[in-house]
Amino acid sequence: MLTFPLSRPAIAKPAPSPMLEPEQTRHGHVREAELSGTVHLVKLCVGIESVEHLEAHRARMRREGDDTPPRHVTRMWPKRSAELLAGGSLYWVIRGAILCRQRILRLEEVTGQDGIRRCGIVLDPKIHRTRALQRRPFQGWRYLAPEDAPPDLPENRDRDDPIPERLNRALAEIGVL
Repeated sequence: MLTFPLSRPAIAKPAPSPMLEPEQTRHGHVREAELSGTVHLVKLCVGIESVEHLEAHRARMRREGDDTPPRHVTRMWPKRSAELLAGGSLYWVIRGAILCRQRILRLEEVTGQDGIRRCGIVLDPKIHRTRALQRRPFQGWRYLAPEDAPPDLPENRDRDDPIPERLNRALAEIGVL
């Protein structure tokens, strides 16, 4: 397991086993993500207007010779990295709604030109479209429990007439999707 070096000494304590010692909420309920051992991330997809735009951006990167898996670099290292690497995905918020996800393959330490260490989230190149789920703007990334994640759209959806994105968002906003 990769660990992100801290600038100050950390207090060493044993890492909880998500399968053996599930964390409880303050009301005594066991968190579902702790039982399943998986958690996801949600991140704003800044500068991208649609899923098609994200796909075109990734395709352009490959055409320009970048055949490595896509990687998103973020300032903070996720504390729940083991749960992310146990089948987690990065869900992209595009123009106010979660519209797609990419499976997280691994986390890499990345040192920027400024000498600051960051976390590189290496993603599966395949983009899975999801049902639209409205999200307000936020900074950085957030954890997303599996039971709160929007379901994937069927794989054969590419052959169907897609719901226009504006209608898809409107339906998600009123709670139909």
